[in-house]
Amino acid sequence: MSIRTTVTLDDDVVERVKAESKSRGTSFRETLNELIRVGLVTRASLPARAKFRIKPVHMGYYPELNYDSTEALLEYGEGIDHR
Repeated sequence: MSIRTTVTLDDDVVERVKAESKSRGTSFRETLNELIRVGLVTRASLPARAKFRIKPVHMGYYPELNYDSTEALLEYGEGIDHR
């Protein structure tokens, strides 16, 4: 079964598919379908990425800091001229 649809391709993609089509001696449509199949198979065979996880580290508590004041925390971390 095939379906007819409209797809907008970037100019560079069209040129590359045309060049590939010419070198293979196949039609634009056949070449494009084969390239899409290869891309989908390649994508499916990639190993799953490990989830990005952040491990929290206790940095201590400083009773002299006002943790409710962003201004105070910036001043402590970056100095009085933090702006």
